[in-house]
Amino acid sequence: MTFEEFFVERYGEVVRCMRLVVGDSTRAEELAEEAFVRAFRHWSRVSRLDRPVAWVYVVACNEARRGWRHEQRSPKWSARERPVVEDAAGRVATVLDLHAALNQLGERQRAAVVLRYFADLPLAEIAAVMGCATGTVKATLHQALGRLRIELEVSDHAD
Repeated sequence: MTFEEFFVERYGEVVRCMRLVVGDSTRAEELAEEAFVRAFRHWSRVSRLDRPVAWVYVVACNEARRGWRHEQRSPKWSARERPVVEDAAGRVATVLDLHAALNQLGERQRAAVVLRYFADLPLAEIAAVMGCATGTVKATLHQALGRLRIELEVSDHAD
C-alpha cells in the first residue's frame, strides 16, 4: 500500500478518534496531520508494520499528552463543537450524551476508551500508545466503563 492510499483510507478515522480523545475538532485535525506527516517521513519503516495505523495513533496520542502537560487544561465540548449527525433525533441525543459522558472521564480514561472502542485497537497496542502495561489498560477501561454507565444512566433519567 502506498502512503497516499493509507492516508486516504485512515485519515478520517484518526481525526474522528482524536476528536473524541481531545474534545476539539481543530486540535484533533492538528494531531492527525502531525502524525501522518511523521508517518510519511518514515513510511519505508512504518509501512512494514503489521498495523501502521497503530503507529499513527501512538504519535497522535503522544502529541496530545504533550499538549495536556503544557497547557494544563482538560478539553471540554462546547455547544459549537458538538457533532452534527444527520439521523433521527434519538440518535443525535445518544451521540451528544455519549460525548458529554466521555468528557466527564479523565484524559487517560477517555484515551483508553476511544482507542479501544472507536479505533478498535487491541489492548497490547493501547498499552504501547499509552506507555503502560496491558493490565493497566484493562483496569483503566474497567473504571472508565463504570463511570460511563453511571453518566449515561444519569442523563437517561434526566430526560
